[in-house]
Amino acid sequence: MADSREPNPPIDDRHPLNVLMGGPWGFVESMAPTVLFVLAYFASGNNLAVAVGVALGVAAVLALVKVRRGERPVRVLAGLLGVAVAALWAAYSDDPLGFFQVRVLANILSAIAFAVSIFIKRPLIGIIVGPLLGTGMRWRQDPDLLRGYSRATWLWVVLSLVRAAIQVPLIAAGQLAWLGATPFLFYGLVAITVAGSWWVMKRTLPPEHPGIRHPRVPPETSAADR
Repeated sequence: MADSREPNPPIDDRHPLNVLMGGPWGFVESMAPTVLFVLAYFASGNNLAVAVGVALGVAAVLALVKVRRGERPVRVLAGLLGVAVAALWAAYSDDPLGFFQVRVLANILSAIAFAVSIFIKRPLIGIIVGPLLGTGMRWRQDPDLLRGYSRATWLWVVLSLVRAAIQVPLIAAGQLAWLGATPFLFYGLVAITVAGSWWVMKRTLPPEHPGIRHPRVPPETSAADR
């Protein structure tokens, strides 16, 4: 009898670390809007309108590039809206620090989202990585993978809180230049978190487990929860 189950999604053959980091493009995307916002502000003689215009322009260009790269609409809109809300809040509050106030709030909300996903047994790292590796959501039927993704997601809760904790005192002190440099630090922290996530996954899975690309799913549930 032919297998009537739906085929697995295409497998991304990159290493999971590269998937989460986004490669060179991920570096540019994480740096450009914030760094250019601050540089434009100082280069224009503290003209907030110019800085906001540059940030919005960069966000629009990045969104167009992502569309041409075939990235998912949700990812395109998330990146665009993230920069747009921060830039427009800075304009509304007439304060360049407003750009970073929104980023602090976003990090706090991210920490909450990561934590909630763990408690409802849908850890976000698994939701992000699973489809990219061709496993869909089948990893949820594998207790070892579910445990590993849950533990790894806790690292992202910590990362989000650390980023907020770094920015809050800089905002309070009005250190716009240092805030503009935080993307370089944060990219390094993301790299450490990604590496830590991989280490946690490897340490969690038992020696006989075939790996994150091969969930051990009981036959009767293999077609469910993709």
